[in-house]
Amino acid sequence: MTQPRQFVVEADGGSRGNPGPAGYGAVVIDPATGETLAEAAEYIGVATNNVAEYKGLIAGLRAAKALVPDASADGALLVRVRMDSKLVVEQMSGRWKIKHPDMKPLAAEAARILPPSAVTYEWIPREKNKHADRLANEAMDAGRRGKQWEPSASTASLDTRGSASAMDLPPVSGPPGDAAAGAARARAALAGRTAPEGTAQAAPVPTSAAPAGTAPVAAATAAPQVGWAAPDLGAPATFVLLRHGETALTPEKRFSGSGGSDPELSATGRRQAELIAGALAARGTIEEIVSSPLRRCRETAGAVAARLGLEVRIEDGLRETDFGAWEGLTFAEVRERHGADLDAWLGSAKAAPTGGGESFAEVARRVAATRDRLTTRYAGRTVLLVTHVTPIKTLVRLALGAPPEAMFRMELSAASVSAVAYYADGNASVRLLNDTSHLR
Repeated sequence: MTQPRQFVVEADGGSRGNPGPAGYGAVVIDPATGETLAEAAEYIGVATNNVAEYKGLIAGLRAAKALVPDASADGALLVRVRMDSKLVVEQMSGRWKIKHPDMKPLAAEAARILPPSAVTYEWIPREKNKHADRLANEAMDAGRRGKQWEPSASTASLDTRGSASAMDLPPVSGPPGDAAAGAARARAALAGRTAPEGTAQAAPVPTSAAPAGTAPVAAATAAPQVGWAAPDLGAPATFVLLRHGETALTPEKRFSGSGGSDPELSATGRRQAELIAGALAARGTIEEIVSSPLRRCRETAGAVAARLGLEVRIEDGLRETDFGAWEGLTFAEVRERHGADLDAWLGSAKAAPTGGGESFAEVARRVAATRDRLTTRYAGRTVLLVTHVTPIKTLVRLALGAPPEAMFRMELSAASVSAVAYYADGNASVRLLNDTSHLR
């Protein structure tokens, strides 16, 4: 019996504006030698990141099929698709539903190119997908000049030579469709990555002991490494933290938590949401959107999602503090009516607002648990979290290792942007705090 041909397809797509001028790139690689067998790239006009990524996948699968004349016969060809788009990988693997109308026909087209048993999908960090990423950018550069990408003018193969690619992983050894085995090999490769010269590196736990889909962890006896001595553990989960736009309560500085009237955005808040949507679209780095369930956040997230062509996921753990009997009151009104309770709240993270509200300690436990779930789910991704003052301040405080009283020493304006990156070893890096430049 003839052995099936085995190829690795790495694909990517991008949009400068999301939606904006877009292009894709794909490369077919021999997994045994790392040799580039085929490249494809195209400028596709105005589109979203996700549309471009799907078109890159389609081009890569077609290029692999073209290399094997009898590829349509089941068992003649095995293809391992590797992409840094969690959305495409999870949707094509059947683990996530495809809801967006622009994605459904593209996913169906990709699924028809080869028999389902011939293709497996694996997520890889962006830095492992440099070749396809470079092709996509070459296509977009060509489009900016009013031209299409030309293979003869491409330097992607040369510029990315020596970067991580299919040869970093052993050849396909499991049966077709064994995505779990592929994910385990990817985790093994990440865990075995060499640390920079002169740094210490903890021994990795065998991947068979790690739950599927989790990042590799150091042995239980090894403390997390910090500072300049930390090993490179790949692309972090980056949370862009967006406080919702103004409501009618915001200018009056009234307590507005999860136990109050759940106000909508004001006219000013809606304008702020549109401004930040435009700024994030121009930046073009947001890959997922997660929102608090409260209306002001859902409305803000919706404005951004409409501009970026993304869906909004609701996460209850991102809701604001329940301020109990203080909901809707100003600080002065709380001082007048509940002075002793306010003093206790200001003096201890364990003290709760009057009337059964949440203490900062309770909120911190909820937010930390939410952070842990989301960093696991979105490892290597840039995610917009649309939430409130207390959850954002809590995430920043915990990332800095600051005491609870630091909460009172941060300013967070309506529709402001902050950012924290979370690495696989447990370290975090605060990259931005209270940026409002998009509102000027």
